[in-house]
Amino acid sequence: MKQHIVISAVGPDHVGMVHELTKAVADCGGSISESRMASLGNEFAMLLLVTGNWHTLAKLEGEFKKLGDASGINIQMRRTEARAARNDLLPYSVDVVCLDQTGIVASMAGFFSQRGVDIAELSTRAYAAAHTGAPMFSIQMIVNVPSRLHIGVLREEFLDFCDHQNLDAIFEPVKS
Repeated sequence: MKQHIVISAVGPDHVGMVHELTKAVADCGGSISESRMASLGNEFAMLLLVTGNWHTLAKLEGEFKKLGDASGINIQMRRTEARAARNDLLPYSVDVVCLDQTGIVASMAGFFSQRGVDIAELSTRAYAAAHTGAPMFSIQMIVNVPSRLHIGVLREEFLDFCDHQNLDAIFEPVKS
């Protein structure tokens, strides 16, 4: 019987960190179902959803505890269940670019939350504009829109919201 565990690991960024952690998963007989990994400042962060039988996950918990203690990587683990399929949600992609300003992510999260739209994935990046060096900010999201919402109305409300916030945005269905 497949069981699931979510593992988060944050530690000083160094070459080989991904190999160390993913090798531990493989050595214990686990299978990585989903993952997100990124360098954030001088730190490296990983989120893994690992599947395996009860014995595999118990081995993983022990192995990751030892690995965290030995390497200084902060590792958290939590048993979980597979997510049930939701046929009443429509996945949409949101891309936003703007001048960097405080509160953009919170403002956008509030917009979607107030309408019952689930944020499935969110990625942000601050950078300097190519020619001017102006401080820019980009957001990429995957949101799950309940089928009860009228997409045309939601899109119009979102684009009006973005106009008022001075955000350049795209809101379109996820193409798989």
